[in-house]
Amino acid sequence: MTATRTDPPVTTASGEPAGGSEPVGSARSERLSALVQQHGALAVLVIVCVIASAGFDTFATGDNVSNMATGSAFLAVIALGMTFVIITGGIDLSVGSLFALGGVLAAWGSRHGTLVALLLPLAVCGLIGVVNGLLVARSRLAPFIVTLAAMLGARGLMLALTDEGAETYLIGKGSFLAELGQGSTLGVGNPVWITVALFAAGAVVLRRTRFGQHVYAVGGNEDAAALMGAPVARTKILVYTLSGVLAGLAGALNAAWLASGVTILGKGMELDAISAVVIGGTLLTGGLGYASGSLVGVLLLKVIQNVINQIGSLDSSYQQVVSGAFLAVVVIAQTWLGRKRQLM
Repeated sequence: MTATRTDPPVTTASGEPAGGSEPVGSARSERLSALVQQHGALAVLVIVCVIASAGFDTFATGDNVSNMATGSAFLAVIALGMTFVIITGGIDLSVGSLFALGGVLAAWGSRHGTLVALLLPLAVCGLIGVVNGLLVARSRLAPFIVTLAAMLGARGLMLALTDEGAETYLIGKGSFLAELGQGSTLGVGNPVWITVALFAAGAVVLRRTRFGQHVYAVGGNEDAAALMGAPVARTKILVYTLSGVLAGLAGALNAAWLASGVTILGKGMELDAISAVVIGGTLLTGGLGYASGSLVGVLLLKVIQNVINQIGSLDSSYQQVVSGAFLAVVVIAQTWLGRKRQLM
């Protein structure tokens, strides 16, 4: 039996292990970077809410908070689907048009019962998502071009159903669909409960399921994911399908809330969803993202809008200016943190 010699650790003049502080410092810096990436938007949201509560008497009231929560629910549902798409390294520009189309289909289908009103937008918008996914995954076309074409096509289909927007389909006030959008449970609007449930499910899927692992793997390195046996094409098709279904659901819920299928909604909503997802910590390059972060990003955009409305003297266009500034800062911070991690 041969004895193994163990050399004592090399120490500096101060008695500390040589080279030991650098790995510890790097690990701490990496953990701090990850913390900022995941929870930076939440910290900003809390700070803005505290300042707004101190500056405006009506900001923290129950009615205002309830209105903000309900108004955020529809964009949040879209942002959840967008989170899955962006984590895979893709983009979906069709969700705004699918939102409008889903609302019109739900209002039109309400004449044939609540079940038709809910399933029709999910089926049609989901089918468009399937086509997007097939073209991106199987034909290897650029997601930007594919979803841009879907955005134009879905908007055209919506206008065709409404005679160029001249006809508005209404939802009966006493129907279950109207209650789903306008009713409340325990003092909280039903759309808010639905959104919370969807995000809870989305977080579990991303973090605790094999499909979620495949989503991260495809976004991190598609070639490596394929070598490890991950179903790259199927994963892409599923995330675009999910994005389409959720956009259609958001449109149906919004139509139920408004009791009509409004044709002018959804324009620019895809950009708001992308902004919320990126502000929430999801990398545009893919491979990293959080469902909870996207929800925080949506709330932050809504709070900014509400604060601008509280000020009163500012035009609503300032919301776009502030949101754009937030997005630019977040993207710059993400780029800096990414480069810093690569150097560690």
